[in-house]
Amino acid sequence: MSNKNQDPQCCEKFKSKIGGQALIEGIMMLGPNTGAMACRLPDGTIDIETWDENNGKNAPWYRKTPLVRGCASFVTSLVKGYKYMMKSADKQMAYEEKKAKEEEAREKAEKEGISLEEAIAQTDTPKSGKKEKEGSGYDIFMYLGIVVGVAMAIGLFVFLPKWAVAFIPGIKKKRILRSVVEGVVKIAIFVAYMALVSLMKDIKRQYMYHGAEHKTIACHEAELPLTVENIRKQTRFHKRCGTSFIFIVLLVSIFVMCFVPFTVTWQRIAASLILLPLVVGISYECIRLAGNKDNFFTRILSAPGLAMQRITTKEPDDSMIEIAIAALTPCIPKDKEEDKW
Repeated sequence: MSNKNQDPQCCEKFKSKIGGQALIEGIMMLGPNTGAMACRLPDGTIDIETWDENNGKNAPWYRKTPLVRGCASFVTSLVKGYKYMMKSADKQMAYEEKKAKEEEAREKAEKEGISLEEAIAQTDTPKSGKKEKEGSGYDIFMYLGIVVGVAMAIGLFVFLPKWAVAFIPGIKKKRILRSVVEGVVKIAIFVAYMALVSLMKDIKRQYMYHGAEHKTIACHEAELPLTVENIRKQTRFHKRCGTSFIFIVLLVSIFVMCFVPFTVTWQRIAASLILLPLVVGISYECIRLAGNKDNFFTRILSAPGLAMQRITTKEPDDSMIEIAIAALTPCIPKDKEEDKW
């Protein structure tokens, strides 16, 4: 294995705006002007979708204003990430359904003595109004899934730590010490959760795609041709990763809660929820700073998240790197200045 792959602090010639997310058997990339999703279908082919992004010069004020832009980016990333995660899963299911229909049509053709093409046409005939209904249901299901996910996160990282720490003798009235202990509990829950889910086969593959995403962006930032050979040598760790962002959120929340005077548990929970936009906004500015600067402070700031990426990223195989290349390539703008972070 290359030594460069082991060094999270590898220098890059320039910082790209392009970021991404691992999907189910695929990767999504978001560039200054274009977004793309590439998925490996069960037959080995690569399915690619692209769309226009609104992250360029015409971005609205809330995408440019410090602190506010962090919250806007977080919400947008959450919705978009979940949407394309579901779409990547649908692509795998759609392929299996297509193969099942082809087999059904083949049996129908043999049984009724008709051509295979006619049997396929009869099998594929959609019911009136079904497409529109499914589209509406999909949107409802998607937003319901986001709400459930956010509620679970609040339960794990807001309610549970504060409720558990309240039972520790002699700490209830010491708000600064209590805030630190609550933060340590949150970090422990986060690390334990990510480590446990990494043992699942499907999640492990997703972490491999996560590694492919990072390595491909690193190759792009090193201004090397996007080939499997070049990408394989790159680091799988990146300062602007979502894992690093979550870790910074946890650290910033400890700092912010130290200034909250409340000692009653339900009041501290309410304060955490009210201050969450501020925590997210500060964390976003911190990760922007870490992505732009390489100094003693930013290295300390990035260290926990980079260490955590040893769990949330894995070395990809060449087929996963091919997916990352397919997703990243449409997102690279013609004008390099537009791509600078």
